[in-house]
Amino acid sequence: MAALSSISSSIVASRPRSLPCSRLCPTNFRAHFHKRNYFDKGLGTRRLVVSNVAAPDITSTEQAKKEKAKESQRPVYPFAAIVGQDEMKLCLLLNVIDPKIGGVMIMGDRGTGKSTTVRSLVDLLPDIQVVVGDPFNSDPVDPESMGPEVRAQVLNGKELPVTTTKITMVDLPLGATEDRVCGTIDIEKALTEGVKAFEPGLLAKANRGILYVDEVNLLDDHLVDVLLDSAASGWNTVEREGISISHPARFILIGSGNPEEGELRPQLLDRFGMHAQVGTVRDAELRVKIVEERARFDKDPKGFRESYDEEQEKLQEQISSARANLPAVQIDHDLRVKISKVCAELNVDGLRGDIVTNRAAKALASLKGREKVTVEDIATVIPNCLRHRLRKDPLESIDSGLLVVEKFYEVFS
Repeated sequence: MAALSSISSSIVASRPRSLPCSRLCPTNFRAHFHKRNYFDKGLGTRRLVVSNVAAPDITSTEQAKKEKAKESQRPVYPFAAIVGQDEMKLCLLLNVIDPKIGGVMIMGDRGTGKSTTVRSLVDLLPDIQVVVGDPFNSDPVDPESMGPEVRAQVLNGKELPVTTTKITMVDLPLGATEDRVCGTIDIEKALTEGVKAFEPGLLAKANRGILYVDEVNLLDDHLVDVLLDSAASGWNTVEREGISISHPARFILIGSGNPEEGELRPQLLDRFGMHAQVGTVRDAELRVKIVEERARFDKDPKGFRESYDEEQEKLQEQISSARANLPAVQIDHDLRVKISKVCAELNVDGLRGDIVTNRAAKALASLKGREKVTVEDIATVIPNCLRHRLRKDPLESIDSGLLVVEKFYEVFS
């Protein structure tokens, strides 16, 4: 796919600076809250003490400690240094530009750089505004992305201290327990203070961020059910040990796996907005380049990362520009009709395929610096948006992505 090679044509001159810490007065939203009745969900009459705060502190000392800790972390392979795998990289970038696409499912052979590519995305994630001290990464403006404590403060007319932080990426290990994923009662506070306190889990930490599941096709069924519920509603509800609480859990779901190790449940597969297939590189020269780059990184991780700083900054600027330009991108009605016709003739269940294809095409146009979607944009993204939504035919030998391409050219010709 040549689309990714041309995405660095329009680069903004300077990097965006983090916004200073500010205070946001929520009085303008109180009438909106009462009108929409957001406070009926999960608060009840009991005030819950929330521990395990994930939001960053705003003091300069804590910021310095955070930067120092970041430097001591395990170095991440730069996204710009990854050779090949353009389809996978494009799908990831489009989801960062428009999180409402719904995530990516990456399936491919062992040792093809799936996990490395996903984790390298961390350096490119943009900044977002969060409420200080809130473990749910609450949005100070959007009521749908606020935790229960923040919503209660807004209802009482309190000011919210706000800061900026990078979008977080949370790893969901295969051996995680349901309590760790959903959240549970804080045993320490229960024993020492005698109060029922809720300790948020990984879904709370992943709110407004990315939840990555490696080897997702090996995930236990009960955790798959939890992910299905949260991905469908955007909320995580916990009912246990006398605690009843609901909190926002809106995240980009990214999964990777090897199809030889087992199939994914159709219900979960449909929750992924896009599907990328990764194959082993066959070109000998390209394989040598990959080996040499990896050897350079293993020998001197810091120096290797510094050699790609300029390219990484260009990608960051392009992503920021694309996110800002996305609301202005338009797609013609005729193109929308043809997209839906492709989905209908392929017997795609539901309307998620139509919605995701429209969103992905607009995100790609924005990434290329345009305000109008073209047929080429749709041709680039439609196989990734529909191939995993087709009904499986055990007697069909042709790849589902090729079926989508054939139907696309038949309709758009």
